[in-house]
Amino acid sequence: MWNGLRLSRTLLVKATPDNGGDSRAVRDRPGPLSFVRHLFMIPAAMPYAHVIADASRRSAAPHEPAGHSRPLLIAVLGSTGSIGRSTLEVAAASAGRLRPWLLAACRSTEKLVQQAKVVRPAWVVVTDKQAAADEVLQDLPADTRLAVGQEALCELVQAPQIDRVVSAIVGAAGLASTWAAIEAAKTVALANKETLVMAGPLVMQLAARTGATILPVDSEHSAIMQALRAGGSHEVRRLLLTASGGPFRTLAVEQFASITPQQALAHPTWSMGPKITIDSATMMNKALELIEARWLFDIPAAQIDVVVHPQSIVHSMVEFVDGSVVAQLSPPDMKLPIQLALDDPQRFDGPARRLDWTAAMQLSFEPPDVERFPALLLGREAATRGGTAGAVLNAANEVAVEYFLKQSIPFTAIPQVTRAMLDDHPYQATPSLDDILAVDAWARREAVAWIERQAPP
Repeated sequence: MWNGLRLSRTLLVKATPDNGGDSRAVRDRPGPLSFVRHLFMIPAAMPYAHVIADASRRSAAPHEPAGHSRPLLIAVLGSTGSIGRSTLEVAAASAGRLRPWLLAACRSTEKLVQQAKVVRPAWVVVTDKQAAADEVLQDLPADTRLAVGQEALCELVQAPQIDRVVSAIVGAAGLASTWAAIEAAKTVALANKETLVMAGPLVMQLAARTGATILPVDSEHSAIMQALRAGGSHEVRRLLLTASGGPFRTLAVEQFASITPQQALAHPTWSMGPKITIDSATMMNKALELIEARWLFDIPAAQIDVVVHPQSIVHSMVEFVDGSVVAQLSPPDMKLPIQLALDDPQRFDGPARRLDWTAAMQLSFEPPDVERFPALLLGREAATRGGTAGAVLNAANEVAVEYFLKQSIPFTAIPQVTRAMLDDHPYQATPSLDDILAVDAWARREAVAWIERQAPP
């Protein structure tokens, strides 16, 4: 019992007959997850199993499509973001193969309620406890229950009814729930690249122990997964991650210091949330993807390269030892990699856009300019060093992006903050999960201090 310490937390449940009509049923029991114990110091148990099982019995069976086997029940973590919304489109077009069982968001309660009214999940989770007080949540469907907090989400993703978990919470905030799903041997459709950037070796070791499957949702890693089916791992010479180059691919370096958040948020190809869009503008997203690929595919960083491809049609490539290069092509539409991760190993007709082979098109490739985009060098360094380097890179970048969006630092300071934290942090080659969480907190604290020291008086 962790030296006798017992911490309680609140699970908010929509009023139903079996909780006596109490719309805020409080259950004070310990939590189940080793990762959550690292974060919240909670002992182990499964307090809501009977509630989860009951909700599944009431919500799953009546909706199974005639002539089909049981649909795959999915949890969509970050359902109100761009990946989450696309996931619900894929599910809606799946002819009953995929059915959302749980939706989770941080603060976007109005959007969450709108989604719940359409897909009628068994559960919705609001991780921000202040946002959970929003009165709009009283409009949830009668058969949808509400849970509150990160701890509750980590428990619910381990529910036996869930077949696949879409991990689309942005940033380090997505690590806890993704870890919980892997710990429960789920199939995880991973859009949260920070999980592998921060704790790649530990995450992959956990998946190997539990039998969990990790399928990439990033279009680049999805493309590599598909291309790797053309040969054995021992036949791979290198992975080629393609990058659009973002909105500043041809902008003179001398103008980078005057880039505004509005300019950086205007991506020429993709429609994404603000943090990921800024990462694309600095090409930090490609740095993070390089680290992710290093652990996901178990290939040294020296065998992973980045190629700029402005059209975003070739999503990535694998070069084999005989010189063959296998690529995956499709329009820039995240619904395709999402569907592949949810339907794997099968392929079905879906809502993603198709290439029009009757129209002329050009595909161009060029090497990245690391003078414009020094984040690429930082990503390669972190992927090569491993250990705590990825967690520091990610944490420092998240802080820097936040300050840039507030117009507190210039665009050029984003890689500078990250460089300083990588150089100064207490590096560990084989960190534990506790070590990673500690260095993440250190990097966030020190990044803020560094930024404040650089501010003009």
